[in-house]
Amino acid sequence: MNKLLAVLLHGYRTLFGGALMDTDRVEQVKTTTEKLIDTSMDWLREFIPDLIGAVLILIIGMWLSGVIANIVSKTMKRAKIGTEVVTFVHSFVKIALKTVVIVAAIGTLGFNVASLVTALGAATVAIGLALQDTLKNVASGLMVLVNKPFKVGDYIQISGFEGTVTKIDISSTHLLTIDNKEVIFPNGNITSNNITNYSSQEKRLVDLKYSVAYNSDLDKVKSVLNALIGKNDKIICEPAPFIAVGEHADSSIQIIVRVWCKTSDYWSVYYYMQETVLREFGKNNIEIPFTQIDIHNS
Repeated sequence: MNKLLAVLLHGYRTLFGGALMDTDRVEQVKTTTEKLIDTSMDWLREFIPDLIGAVLILIIGMWLSGVIANIVSKTMKRAKIGTEVVTFVHSFVKIALKTVVIVAAIGTLGFNVASLVTALGAATVAIGLALQDTLKNVASGLMVLVNKPFKVGDYIQISGFEGTVTKIDISSTHLLTIDNKEVIFPNGNITSNNITNYSSQEKRLVDLKYSVAYNSDLDKVKSVLNALIGKNDKIICEPAPFIAVGEHADSSIQIIVRVWCKTSDYWSVYYYMQETVLREFGKNNIEIPFTQIDIHNS
């Protein structure tokens, strides 16, 4: 390329740079033209194979990039990895491979690939520093999608919020609270906080506490509670329900009641027990005391 440019420059100077005789000028132009043609042919003979090689690298490389990306996607799908992760990884692999192919093709044409790679690296670092929070959320999103601490439809608690997961994407997770508020968490915050997943298990414990007066008949209290438990078919028998005295409080005896149900029935069982226990204790004259202080005069 440099040789060709040198000949062109020499020809220009010869044609327009000095006062030459007509015959000498014709000979000079002829000589310059022959040199130009020879140099052009030499350059083409050197460049065309490189150009053909670069084109072949682009065509075959782009095809292979798509094939490899598809193989990676199919492998991940067989491993039952989430669709969001598969889509992200497929795009990333495809772009990365195509970048390598383009750089290889440019190198085949004789350009300084090292300088190009250095420039791309510097640009990547600069972009990474500018988008470090976003990249952190993306990386955390991949962890969430791969490890699956929860899925769409699960009821979870995180950072003081409880609700149903409605959406998980590569950078954030959406939570719908019980009072119909949407809370959006950056995935970076999710992986750095404790998560309580109330939906991950098929069964869930309903842990209840009731207070009765000290003069209550404990056998009667347990009988009433067992009868209420037996009437609700959403309460399962295995593990067996548990009823016991839990604490001797200042003004009452605390009764612990633990029953199991399907996770989806938790709130139904919880509210059933809270309402019916109050009613049945009243019907059976079981006193539910309030906090009181006895003062004795001497």
